[in-house]
Amino acid sequence: MVEQRAQRAGVETLRDLLLARRDDPRPGLLFEDEQLSWAEVVAEGCDRAAALHSLLDPDRPPHVGVLLENTPDFLLTLGAAALGGLVVVGLNPTRRGEGLAGDVRRTDCQLVLTDAGHADLLGDVGVPVVPVESPDWSDLLERHRGAPVPEADVDADTLVMLIFTSGTSGDPKAVRVTQAKVAGPGTMLAERFGLGPEDVAYLSMPLFHSNAVMAGWGPALAGGATVALARRFSASGFLPDVRRFGATYANYVGKPLTYVLGTPERADDADNPLRLVFGNEANERAIAEFGRRFGCTVVDSYSSTENAVVVQRRPDMPPGALGWPLPGVAVLHEDGSPVADAAFDADGRLLNAEKAIGQLVNTTGRGAFAGYYDDPAAEAERMRGGMYWSGDLAYRDADGWVYFAGRTADWLRVDGENLAAAPLERIWLRHPAVEQAAVYAVADPGPMGVGDQVVAALVTSRPLSAEEVGAFLDSQGDLPTKGRPRWVRLLADLDELPRTATTKVLKRDLAAQGPVAGRGRLLERDERGTTYVEVLDRV
Repeated sequence: MVEQRAQRAGVETLRDLLLARRDDPRPGLLFEDEQLSWAEVVAEGCDRAAALHSLLDPDRPPHVGVLLENTPDFLLTLGAAALGGLVVVGLNPTRRGEGLAGDVRRTDCQLVLTDAGHADLLGDVGVPVVPVESPDWSDLLERHRGAPVPEADVDADTLVMLIFTSGTSGDPKAVRVTQAKVAGPGTMLAERFGLGPEDVAYLSMPLFHSNAVMAGWGPALAGGATVALARRFSASGFLPDVRRFGATYANYVGKPLTYVLGTPERADDADNPLRLVFGNEANERAIAEFGRRFGCTVVDSYSSTENAVVVQRRPDMPPGALGWPLPGVAVLHEDGSPVADAAFDADGRLLNAEKAIGQLVNTTGRGAFAGYYDDPAAEAERMRGGMYWSGDLAYRDADGWVYFAGRTADWLRVDGENLAAAPLERIWLRHPAVEQAAVYAVADPGPMGVGDQVVAALVTSRPLSAEEVGAFLDSQGDLPTKGRPRWVRLLADLDELPRTATTKVLKRDLAAQGPVAGRGRLLERDERGTTYVEVLDRV
């Protein structure tokens, strides 16, 4: 699919996109007080490709680990890989010890580029570590200054990156990212959004993640827009950066819109050049409020690093829906049979969860999924019966609209009844003071306990009383009886919510903590009651 898009657009690889910019004098990269033209970006890519090739064993996979913040070194190394047939392995700085060392080993990195701030994390990785501030690296780049365009055998299926999944439901897996997997969507999005040389694409999501590469860098490169690079995402720094760089486009994944909306509102917030923000996993309230407050259009879509299942948001979709599935995308039970249409009562409560909820599946094959690197067991789990199984739960209404129900690990079984977490989280987000909600299961602690009990962890804009929480839940006609949490964690602040580097909530960490107050407060109801009282920890 992606390869076909790339060929139809006349561009097959990232290398082609970069070489189309080799004589372009317009700004290509902005970072803090630095500026490079597109021509300089391409020239730097050629230099780095030559320098890296001089360090690599040609008889081994040309894999280069990169453990950096969003700096020009990262982006220019990615360009070097695209031009020179190298493979950037994006290493996650939140990984530590054996986890990080294992990521380096199982992706066959020959060396790791890093900086002084991350070098201490790489003491036991077993391969050379090259700090980008070191005189040796600077000297090596200088010796290859003015290098020609690399003679590289690059086509649409050539690997350019290994990007690890977020690891929200287990150990991260290294997704194979080909040249066409970035060039194809980049070209498509640039055309869809009208991105051109007059645009500035603000990129603050981490470059080791697929969203930054496929929704940020790829479209900017394809359209010839300037990339304005932020070292890291900052909610308070977002709007000042947009104004300083003149950004007209930005991308996101996870909760950044919510974090930016959490900053104090000012009367002139809409006085900025931003016209379009594109990403995935924002909630409906954040999408609408962000567009209103900052005077821009927000386009949210369903996506994953594997990029094999596509569900599109449409203006006419019903509230709470994920969107409309592209042809071939279905919701199936684990045995491959289609789910029943979702049935709702007069209040909108899902009546047939066990029959209606299944996995989102690409029934036509793997889509743009190029596989996991050296992980046949994980790949086999995704590719079953010639179809791609996403691991995401969903249900479908009678009209065909799809609703997200969480990850497969988000199933909760309470008193013999199956529940999905995502619909419960959407209910919590109706409360005007609830900014984030994470619903998860803990083992039933009763002496005869079997199955799960529900916990809701909330980040709120103001304190909530036990009475207010109870009254709010009483007023939600579509709240399943078993979906009323046994415990409600009112978190002290956002830092109490464990997250990945891309702001996805780590529910397994929450579940491991159990029902605790932490630095916040804990509300509890009797097993068969509905009234909440504040209690101490229950672990």
